[in-house]
Amino acid sequence: APARLRPRTGAAEPGRLESRAMSSPILDAARELGPTIAKRSNEIESHGTLPLDIVDAIRPSHAFRLYVPDDLDGPSASAWDGLEVIEEYAYHDGSTGWCVAISATSSLMATYLPEPWASEIYGDPRSITGGFAAPLGRATPVDGGLRVSGQWQWGSGTRHCTWVGGGCRLVGPDGKPAPRDDGLAFPYAFFELDDVEYLDTWDVAGLGGTGSVDYTVTDAFVPEGRWVQIGVDQPKRDNPFGRFSFYGLLALGIAATAAGIARRSVDELVELAETKRPQGSSRPLRERATVQGDTAIAEAKIRSAWGFVADTVGGAWEAAVEGRDLTDEQRRLLRLAATHTTQTAAEVTEIAYKAAGGAAIYRTSPIQRCLRDSMVATQHAMVAPRTFELPGRMRLGLETDTRQL
Repeated sequence: APARLRPRTGAAEPGRLESRAMSSPILDAARELGPTIAKRSNEIESHGTLPLDIVDAIRPSHAFRLYVPDDLDGPSASAWDGLEVIEEYAYHDGSTGWCVAISATSSLMATYLPEPWASEIYGDPRSITGGFAAPLGRATPVDGGLRVSGQWQWGSGTRHCTWVGGGCRLVGPDGKPAPRDDGLAFPYAFFELDDVEYLDTWDVAGLGGTGSVDYTVTDAFVPEGRWVQIGVDQPKRDNPFGRFSFYGLLALGIAATAAGIARRSVDELVELAETKRPQGSSRPLRERATVQGDTAIAEAKIRSAWGFVADTVGGAWEAAVEGRDLTDEQRRLLRLAATHTTQTAAEVTEIAYKAAGGAAIYRTSPIQRCLRDSMVATQHAMVAPRTFELPGRMRLGLETDTRQL
């Protein structure tokens, strides 16, 4: 039978630093909804995307729009507050945590969008945005805006979004790159839902409930200014999000998802070890010295990785709140912490899976889902193993293009 969720106590838990633990209506809602969502993990995975009643249960807490600023009626969450919320949802169900992470980090666009689009897209308390930023679409300038056609991958959670975006390249009549005179070259454009067609492409090993399908638009009209050039445009609002690292927080959202999944795998191992007796043994699994060591190693790994995130995010957010731009070193450490935590989380779930023995191969075991989900998370472009190279180059003093920080 599926392992039961362990009741929460006031003590620090694997993956959560007691000194950084906090309480807010958004986090409290995640903790309250979590056990119910966990019971539906099989349904979420088989459904291929989050059921709409789960979306509607999460939506009132503003978890999908965590980083919308105050002047657009945002939830007043700090960078760290949001990561704790993402980690909590992922603890209960990896796909749910992933969808919260994608929409939450997408809501950073609210600080960069000009009016009236920022208010129209993010001023709605029911807003949920998502999409894929790589410039796979073709945008042609027309009177009053752009005409866009294209196909994108990785549309996580887009089936329940209120607006869907996609990265584009401006082209001329011959299809060759042709930036506008004002410098517009690679806009991330927001599409109305009627312009978006979804393709049934999401048949994967893990994170099956994220609905990360391909999607297309054909000759969609995008009015002037309903876009952001990520990494180029200056913030349109003066707030800490505009001084924090956009790419860093995007990567950290994935890391928080992975951390929650890993923390769950350790808790599941602990519970299983209380009662499972390996074949031919009269003692429970937890009496084995190898399992004891593996449990300690797994806990130490995820707590240490999450502590690295807490430390780097805390210092960088303090600088942003005080009105200071982040240094390249702060941005470097944010990216390093994100990649390290994601990759470490996968190691932790593998430790739990192997220590659990044959019980973990059954689909009734949450541990096997944790393993599959965490392995898929490691392939995200912002935290894949190759992203260690950039912070490594900088640490070695090599000349480095830091625009992706």
